[in-house]
Amino acid sequence: MSNNKHENTLLTNLDNATSKVSKASTTRRNFLKTAAVGSAAAVAAPWVGNVQAQQGIRIRMQSSWQPGTVGYRTFEAWANGVVEATSGEVSIEPFPAGAVAGAFEVADAVRNGVLDGQNWFTVYWPGKMPAGVFLTAFPMGLSLPHQWDMMFGAYGGMDIAKDLYRRQGQELLGYVHHDLNLIHSKIPLRSFDDFKGIKLRMPGGIVAETFAEIGARTTLLPGSEVYPALEKGTIDAADFTGAAVNYELGFWQVADYIIMGPPSTPCLHQAVDLMDISVNRRTFERMSSQTQDLMHDLVAAYSREHYAAIQKANAEAWPKYREKGVEIIHLTEEDATRFREVAIPLWFKWANKDADAARLFKAHLNTMMDPAVALITEEDIKDYQLNL
Repeated sequence: MSNNKHENTLLTNLDNATSKVSKASTTRRNFLKTAAVGSAAAVAAPWVGNVQAQQGIRIRMQSSWQPGTVGYRTFEAWANGVVEATSGEVSIEPFPAGAVAGAFEVADAVRNGVLDGQNWFTVYWPGKMPAGVFLTAFPMGLSLPHQWDMMFGAYGGMDIAKDLYRRQGQELLGYVHHDLNLIHSKIPLRSFDDFKGIKLRMPGGIVAETFAEIGARTTLLPGSEVYPALEKGTIDAADFTGAAVNYELGFWQVADYIIMGPPSTPCLHQAVDLMDISVNRRTFERMSSQTQDLMHDLVAAYSREHYAAIQKANAEAWPKYREKGVEIIHLTEEDATRFREVAIPLWFKWANKDADAARLFKAHLNTMMDPAVALITEEDIKDYQLNL
């Protein structure tokens, strides 16, 4: 498809999605128009000039979350609150997954101005840039949210990530903590030997390659196609998001088993499945400098709120799976050791694809070898070289 046809399709999707916005949303937008010039704006953010507040900056932002899930409800509530937080300077019009652009097309839509912002799973970035594989969890990498905070903060990963996004025509406002990922399976998989020959949906990149190395037949599907593929038996098992969202989407109806890592590492392949919030650079540059800073703060606060909402919903979902007869299988520590042996060579393979990937992965290595993290040692990687 040519670029023009591709953009025309996205624009048509945007028109269709916008036309389906509910009456409540219309009422909300009418309220925003008046609130933008109200006295509350001057109190909450006195730096916003009257002209700027009247014009406003509307951001059409698509999420990777499907409607009806706790993830999308949380995103939508946050998006709807931005106009008040910025005293009318910025408003966000939220869209669910697939409303305007396909799962793997969102970044293109933002760069081309069809969308103004994205809230997507950063696991989709490797198709656009090799370094993207290290913007979110990869097999046997950093396994807890605070370790990612260390990598982005203490070891410089955020500066690298911001540079990468800017070269894609976007401004990264922040990463969003979500959850670990689960594997839902129609077949009981009790060790890595059981993965041999299994038709397995994975999100591509290093994650798919690692499972392919242990014998799985991996395939790439957007999120909206995972449930139907399991239902029809097109695939035997699938990586998807966490317990609550997957329960809401009905995965318990099409897969009798959930496959997890051992107690020490409940998820071996995507233990911290990050999302992002970013906007088109042209849109970002229209904001006042104070609002630019505020938007970063709002995303950081949203990350905490989002993570807490997901975990609360998870706690309520786990008993429901058991009530439905779904068996939760934990792989062994031996399986985790075997998986790490397969994963480490692939870390370096992907890191050495280009200089950006290498420097971002170096921030990961430094974090993994931090004494407070201690995921790997020099001995674990002595046979590999990073081409910085």
